[in-house]
Amino acid sequence: QVQLVESGGGLVQPGGSLRLSCAASGSILSINTMGWYRQALGKERESVAGITSGGSSNYADSVKGRFTISRDNAKNTVYLQMNSLKPEDTAVYYCNVDRVLYSRDSTRLWATDIWGQGTQVTVSS
Repeated sequence: QVQLVESGGGLVQPGGSLRLSCAASGSILSINTMGWYRQALGKERESVAGITSGGSSNYADSVKGRFTISRDNAKNTVYLQMNSLKPEDTAVYYCNVDRVLYSRDSTRLWATDIWGQGTQVTVSS
Protein backbone atom coordinates (compact mmCIF):
# COMPACT_ATOMS: atom_id res chain seq x y z
CA GLN A 1 0.00 0.00 0.00
CA VAL A 2 0.99 3.63 -0.35
CA GLN A 3 0.77 6.18 2.45
CA LEU A 4 1.34 9.91 2.64
CA VAL A 5 2.77 11.53 5.75
CA GLU A 6 2.74 15.30 6.10
CA SER A 7 4.84 17.45 8.41
CA GLY A 8 5.78 21.07 8.96
CA GLY A 9 2.55 22.69 10.10
CA GLY A 10 2.29 24.95 13.11
CA LEU A 11 1.54 28.40 14.44
CA VAL A 12 3.10 31.39 12.71
CA GLN A 13 2.58 35.13 12.83
CA PRO A 14 1.20 37.04 9.84
CA GLY A 15 3.97 37.66 7.34
CA GLY A 16 5.86 34.60 8.47
CA SER A 17 6.85 31.45 6.62
CA LEU A 18 6.36 27.71 6.92
CA ARG A 19 7.48 24.77 4.83
CA LEU A 20 5.26 21.71 4.57
CA SER A 21 6.56 18.32 3.52
CA CYS A 22 4.71 15.22 2.36
CA ALA A 23 6.51 11.93 1.91
CA ALA A 24 4.97 8.97 0.11
CA SER A 25 5.95 5.56 1.47
CA GLY A 26 5.63 2.09 0.02
CA SER A 27 7.16 0.18 -2.89
CA ILE A 28 6.65 3.14 -5.20
CA LEU A 29 7.69 3.04 -8.82
CA SER A 30 6.32 6.37 -10.03
CA ILE A 31 3.97 9.14 -8.99
CA ASN A 32 1.94 11.39 -11.27
CA THR A 33 0.69 14.69 -9.94
CA MET A 34 1.28 15.63 -6.31
CA GLY A 35 -0.65 18.45 -4.76
CA TRP A 36 -1.64 20.37 -1.70
CA TYR A 37 -5.19 21.16 -0.64
CA ARG A 38 -6.52 22.99 2.39
CA GLN A 39 -9.72 23.14 4.35
CA ALA A 40 -10.55 26.00 6.66
CA LEU A 41 -13.06 25.61 9.44
CA GLY A 42 -16.58 25.67 8.01
CA LYS A 43 -15.39 25.78 4.41
CA GLU A 44 -14.95 23.28 1.61
CA ARG A 45 -11.60 21.76 0.76
CA GLU A 46 -9.83 23.73 -1.96
CA SER A 47 -6.83 23.16 -4.17
CA VAL A 48 -3.74 25.15 -3.25
CA ALA A 49 -1.06 23.95 -5.65
CA GLY A 50 -0.12 20.97 -7.77
CA ILE A 51 2.99 19.71 -9.54
CA THR A 52 3.36 17.05 -12.22
CA SER A 53 6.08 14.45 -12.41
CA GLY A 54 7.75 16.63 -15.03
CA GLY A 55 7.78 19.65 -12.74
CA SER A 56 4.92 21.72 -14.17
CA SER A 57 3.09 23.52 -11.40
CA ASN A 58 -0.12 25.44 -10.87
CA TYR A 59 -1.43 27.55 -8.03
CA ALA A 60 -4.66 28.93 -6.66
CA ASP A 61 -4.94 32.66 -7.33
CA SER A 62 -5.02 33.33 -3.60
CA VAL A 63 -1.49 31.97 -3.08
CA LYS A 64 0.29 32.92 -6.31
CA GLY A 65 3.51 34.76 -5.62
CA ARG A 66 3.56 33.64 -1.99
CA PHE A 67 3.61 29.83 -2.09
CA THR A 68 5.98 27.58 -4.01
CA ILE A 69 5.43 23.87 -4.63
CA SER A 70 8.33 21.57 -5.41
CA ARG A 71 9.06 17.85 -5.38
CA ASP A 72 11.94 15.45 -5.04
CA ASN A 73 11.13 12.44 -7.18
CA ALA A 74 14.00 10.42 -5.75
CA LYS A 75 12.51 10.83 -2.26
CA ASN A 76 8.84 10.67 -3.37
CA THR A 77 8.33 13.89 -1.47
CA VAL A 78 6.47 17.10 -2.24
CA TYR A 79 7.03 20.41 -0.48
CA LEU A 80 5.05 23.59 -0.05
CA GLN A 81 7.02 26.68 0.85
CA MET A 82 4.61 29.26 2.23
CA ASN A 83 5.77 32.85 2.59
CA SER A 84 4.00 36.07 3.54
CA LEU A 85 1.37 34.07 5.36
CA LYS A 86 -1.98 35.67 6.10
CA PRO A 87 -4.64 34.81 8.67
CA GLU A 88 -6.85 33.59 5.83
CA ASP A 89 -4.26 30.89 5.08
CA THR A 90 -5.24 29.22 8.35
CA ALA A 91 -6.49 25.72 7.54
CA VAL A 92 -5.71 22.04 7.67
CA TYR A 93 -3.40 21.32 4.75
CA TYR A 94 -3.65 17.98 3.00
CA CYS A 95 -1.28 16.30 0.60
CA ASN A 96 -2.71 14.41 -2.37
CA VAL A 97 -1.40 12.10 -5.05
CA ASP A 98 -3.62 11.48 -8.06
CA ARG A 99 -2.03 8.27 -9.37
CA VAL A 100 0.87 6.17 -8.11
CA LEU A 101 2.41 3.02 -9.55
CA TYR A 102 3.70 0.63 -6.90
CA SER A 103 4.71 -2.98 -6.61
CA ARG A 104 3.36 -5.73 -4.40
CA ASP A 105 4.39 -9.36 -4.60
CA SER A 106 6.15 -8.69 -7.91
CA THR A 107 2.95 -7.22 -9.33
CA ARG A 108 2.65 -3.63 -10.54
CA LEU A 109 -0.44 -1.90 -9.28
CA TRP A 110 -1.99 1.55 -9.58
CA ALA A 111 -3.46 3.43 -6.66
CA THR A 112 -5.45 6.60 -7.15
CA ASP A 113 -6.52 9.66 -5.17
CA ILE A 114 -4.46 9.12 -2.04
CA TRP A 115 -4.64 11.62 0.84
CA GLY A 116 -2.46 12.40 3.80
CA GLN A 117 -3.80 12.85 7.31
CA GLY A 118 -3.51 16.64 7.21
CA THR A 119 -1.41 19.15 9.10
CA GLN A 120 -2.73 22.26 10.83
CA VAL A 121 -1.43 25.66 9.78
CA THR A 122 -2.50 28.59 11.96
CA VAL A 123 -1.58 32.17 11.09
CA SER A 124 -2.26 34.45 14.01
CA SER A 125 -0.64 37.18 16.05
